[in-house]
Amino acid sequence: MRLVTFERGGAVRLGAILDGGDILDLAAAADLAGEAEPAFASMLSLIDDGERALDRSRALAASPPGEAVLGLAEVRLLAPLPRPRQIRDFSAFEQHMLQSGKVVFALNAVRAGKAPPKGPVILPQVWYDQPIYYKANRFAVGNPGDDVFWPAYSQVADYELEMAAVIGRAGRDIPASEAKSHIFGYTIYNDFSARDAQGHEMTGPFGPAKGKDFDGSIILGPCIVTADEMPDPYQARMTAKINGELWSDGSMSTIHWRFEDMIAHVSASETIYPGEVFGAGTVGGGCGLEQERFLSDGDVVELAIEGIGTISNRVRGNQLRGGKPG
Repeated sequence: MRLVTFERGGAVRLGAILDGGDILDLAAAADLAGEAEPAFASMLSLIDDGERALDRSRALAASPPGEAVLGLAEVRLLAPLPRPRQIRDFSAFEQHMLQSGKVVFALNAVRAGKAPPKGPVILPQVWYDQPIYYKANRFAVGNPGDDVFWPAYSQVADYELEMAAVIGRAGRDIPASEAKSHIFGYTIYNDFSARDAQGHEMTGPFGPAKGKDFDGSIILGPCIVTADEMPDPYQARMTAKINGELWSDGSMSTIHWRFEDMIAHVSASETIYPGEVFGAGTVGGGCGLEQERFLSDGDVVELAIEGIGTISNRVRGNQLRGGKPG
């Protein structure tokens, strides 16, 4: 299934995307069928209820009552999971780490009045030993289609093209071989980044913090595709367009640490819960930093992942420098 959270008439509702693109209001459909469904109160409620609620959703979508079907133009899509229970964002793509590291090292050297370093970037061994992640601000999730207002403390705006997995079953000490059964589904994750703030604070060394955490800095959407509908997420093409121009074109096939590896690592002596979001990190070439160009005020950022869909947001900030880094 392709599940969404939407707003209509001031009310926030749970829906399913039907063939053809219309939205089925699941709670309304259940009411019309004569049996109200508490699990359809929100995406978290549905995830918590598990297979029973999904089976009910599938049955209603297979024979949807017309009164509960809405055209896409009649609703406003919100983040499918507006308040995840937890967000962990990983860095699972070696190409992104190498390319962004090369740019960062060169920029830092130039700013210090030194020559850019020669030779290849070498990642720390720990990156190859285990999946690396940080915990993001779950209250910073914004909606696809909304303007993202850049924080006043930053002049350098960037996007990051990611896929995320949504956890569907709790567990602890989960082996990688069993981890897939704990995934509810997949969504697009745009990890908007204030690169100047991020670069400064991480010399700490700690973070990231304000480089990542500001209102609307995390965009999820447009839907959550349930795991049964996307049995192999690791072949999906991923693209980013800025004002219609293709900036990024990558593939999940290049991932180094899979979601199953992430789940096994995080769940070691630690319980993970339904409704948590695991971002895979930026695909190689999937941000402006790697290309040494950044966003300007009014730029429209459109991310697409094969099998999931497209999200689009306009960046707002008169102070944004855009173009090549200074």
